[in-house]
Amino acid sequence: MTAPRSLVVRLDSAGDVLLAGPAVRAVAAGSSHTTLLCGPQGVPAARLLPGVDQVLVYEAPWVGLEPGRTSREECELLVDALSAGRFDQGVVLVSYHQSPLPTALLLALAGVERVAADCEEYPGSLLALRHHRRPGRHEAEAALDLVRAFGYSLPPEDDGALRVQPPPDTTRLTGPEPYVVLHPGAAVASRRWSADRAARAVAALHGAGHRVVVTGSRAEKDLTAEVAGRHGLDLGGATGDLHELAGVLAGARVVVTGNTGPMHLACAVGTPVVCAFAPVVPAGRWRPYRVPHVLLGDQDAACAGSRARTCPVAGHPCLDGVGDDEVLAAVAGLLTPEPGNPDQAGPEPGSPGRRAGREPGDPDQTAPGPGSPDPARASGKTDRGGHA
Repeated sequence: MTAPRSLVVRLDSAGDVLLAGPAVRAVAAGSSHTTLLCGPQGVPAARLLPGVDQVLVYEAPWVGLEPGRTSREECELLVDALSAGRFDQGVVLVSYHQSPLPTALLLALAGVERVAADCEEYPGSLLALRHHRRPGRHEAEAALDLVRAFGYSLPPEDDGALRVQPPPDTTRLTGPEPYVVLHPGAAVASRRWSADRAARAVAALHGAGHRVVVTGSRAEKDLTAEVAGRHGLDLGGATGDLHELAGVLAGARVVVTGNTGPMHLACAVGTPVVCAFAPVVPAGRWRPYRVPHVLLGDQDAACAGSRARTCPVAGHPCLDGVGDDEVLAAVAGLLTPEPGNPDQAGPEPGSPGRRAGREPGDPDQTAPGPGSPDPARASGKTDRGGHA
């Protein structure tokens, strides 16, 4: 029996695409060809995922922080590109709060007859597999659960961790001496330290004897300069693309960051993570995946579960209230793991010293988890810039 031509859809950010990586590899392992359809912000990550043969791009009007409008012409371009792909089946990956049905309708118009998705709404004939995700499941695990139910499995030698193509050597940027990365930026203000708080963390790390490298996109150069100050090496805008940033993160001893794409990229290159995690989204679904990590921040703050983009509480206490001693202890703990416990996840927020591990009764649950092109509307473009 000929292996199918498969389509995987993940229309969100670069971090979301990275979290889809294990599911994409599972699909690719059982397919003759695998195309990933993503949004403009996800393109840099999509190009780094093992198993992807082609990248198609569509700026969906129901996705993103500031989604644009759509038109019949754009939908027709996408449907034509998908029809040309002759896909036997498709998987639509969405977050727990999103609907896959607008995407499923476009796939139906393109002739993709068998489509699977996590879906709570009645899908009619749009889905061949209407899958229900397990409550509280990490996003990477939820995606794997879906593709397993659709008949795709990871090869035995694949451990299911996040992964990207081998990153380049970036010693020319970082220098050869050991370093810790602090990445102060995030897509929305609620998920990052204030610049002043991040600068104090850099100074504290420097004072504790760490060489600190501060990373950020070209658009974040003013932020990284302020945060690095006199105590850190400012690489804001110096990494030309996401692959080069992956190289910087891969070379770090520890990465200190908020809940953002570079956090997931650090996981994909296997670097331990200290994450200042704002509770506006659930940590259980989005925390660092399959690497030693520590979560900092008050997960029971008033903003918990609000998905707020700007902190609704004066002073941003859930993150800016994290003390320098907590940051230093978290970094030190990841640099000196407990003997015989390579998978330690560090203390849970609010429970100093308690190690995060698997959920009771859930043997499959792991300790959960810039450089992008202009977000121009790009229906049907391939990763080579041409039209599919």
